[in-house]
Amino acid sequence: MFKIFRRFISNLFPGGKQANLLKFEREKLVLLEKRLGIKFGQKEIFIKALTHRSYLEISPEFEKSNERLEFLGDAVLGLVAAETLFQKFPNKHEGFLTKYRSHLVDKEALFEAAKRINLFDFVLYDHRYVRGSEEGKKTIIADCLEALIGAIYLDKGLKTAEHFIVRWIITPNFQSGDVKVDKNFKGQLLEITHSEKLSAPKYKVVSEEGPDHDKKFVVDVIIGSESYGIGEGKNKKSAEQEAAKIAIDKIFRNNN
Repeated sequence: MFKIFRRFISNLFPGGKQANLLKFEREKLVLLEKRLGIKFGQKEIFIKALTHRSYLEISPEFEKSNERLEFLGDAVLGLVAAETLFQKFPNKHEGFLTKYRSHLVDKEALFEAAKRINLFDFVLYDHRYVRGSEEGKKTIIADCLEALIGAIYLDKGLKTAEHFIVRWIITPNFQSGDVKVDKNFKGQLLEITHSEKLSAPKYKVVSEEGPDHDKKFVVDVIIGSESYGIGEGKNKKSAEQEAAKIAIDKIFRNNN
């Protein structure tokens, strides 16, 4: 079934294969294969993945840009990122996973991954489109990376696409700490109570002890009429965050 689907998709990219390969320079495609460790089958799909829409203005023989492949690659990337996070954080709630995934697949993360690949050396685009804009380059290369994922998926299947995403995007982010885990527990708790159709959390200072230079605050977070967590901190804000974190864990335990 999967082979039939891929054959159907391939029919959406007809004509001009030989001319496009010559235009792109076969050597560059070979270099990209070596860089990624992937042997391309349907080379025309990969050329299309690397063709930004601005390139069509200076090379009209290129009939289509990478926008459709970008759409497909975005979906594959989202699926792999979601599954990876789901497996890596078995005790985290939906809000945490959603925010973490958004960090993994945003333009900045894709741009950093593309730099690791040196992908910009292979992209076909009109230099006038960028005009020295760093933001413009980021957009082009992030879009091309998503399109490349789409091409890998069509040519090699989901497992190869997953390996590519984990190797070049997800693992480096985990290792470098570039992905910042959301520590706004009050914000997370508010989202969770809303999604669970619970009352909005209210924070009550239970006690405030110690001299001005060494205070200790104790805060109780109340949802409905029930206490969900008591947190301590050197100021009211940190105590509220700690209480919210405890409350999130309690809600998760109650749901499992």
